[in-house]
Amino acid sequence: MSALLFPGQGSQVVGMGLEFFNNFDLVKKIFKEADEKLKYSISKTILEGPADKLQLTQNTQPAILTVSYSIFRVLKDEFGFDFSSFQFFAGHSLGEYSALVCSDSLNFDDAIYLLYERGKAMQEAVPIGKGSMIAILGMKTDEILNLIQSQKNEKGTCEIANDNAEGQVIVSGNKERLETFQKILKEKKIKSIPLKVSAPFHCSLMKPAANIMKEKIKNTKFKEPQFKIINNVNANVETDPENIKSLLIEQIFSTVRWRESILKMNNSSVKNFIEIGPGKVLTGMVKRTLKDVNSFSINSIADIKNLENEFKK
Repeated sequence: MSALLFPGQGSQVVGMGLEFFNNFDLVKKIFKEADEKLKYSISKTILEGPADKLQLTQNTQPAILTVSYSIFRVLKDEFGFDFSSFQFFAGHSLGEYSALVCSDSLNFDDAIYLLYERGKAMQEAVPIGKGSMIAILGMKTDEILNLIQSQKNEKGTCEIANDNAEGQVIVSGNKERLETFQKILKEKKIKSIPLKVSAPFHCSLMKPAANIMKEKIKNTKFKEPQFKIINNVNANVETDPENIKSLLIEQIFSTVRWRESILKMNNSSVKNFIEIGPGKVLTGMVKRTLKDVNSFSINSIADIKNLENEFKK
């Protein structure tokens, strides 16, 4: 059994998708559709930069969707790749929108609009410089939760944003609160790294963004997905369109339960994990969490040919 994975923020790089754009009219058409929906050239930002413009959350989110969807369509329509053996689709944070688009639950242009608005709302929820995120390495999720709980008398927000992989957890909250938490980690000789992010994503500080997105998501048409999609909020399969909408709203301020999602897919006999989109972040997370599985990342035409050869074996 196989699963298709779609990356989130952090995987972006100027020039991503360029090889596909140059070689397939289908991809040029998708990029043009994104430009028309957003009423500005996201294509130029993706292909030419500058990097600081691509890093703006309101650009990053629709940009990653555009590239992931383009690669998926090339696999499906240009190479005739058969997805019938794929049991699950899953996406990390904004990648969940990519998974929904590729499983025919959500129209691409609706998703582009929602992600632009989502990025804008998330950026504006907390003033720049007031929020922070840190990666904690080599510590179990439960141990981090217990440590946060033991500091509950401290002022401010400190919550698990992403349970990414075995020994890789992201914490999000107020800058001062996280600085205090980092000192505690240092005293315990636990490695932590501040992330270069513009806002404290996936924590309760994002509730204003969720309130802004609530009506926009509720007013968008979703259909039942063609594939089972594991959602980020509870790491379960959800097929009902109204429940999917509610979970996407909740996802904005909730923990991305990615490690649990990977384990759930593996427990359902998934042995092949294929990441579609820029970067290899999710492939790395799978390798950290599971042994004896196959991980592939699709970033180029050569990657597609290698994948085809593997699936012929």
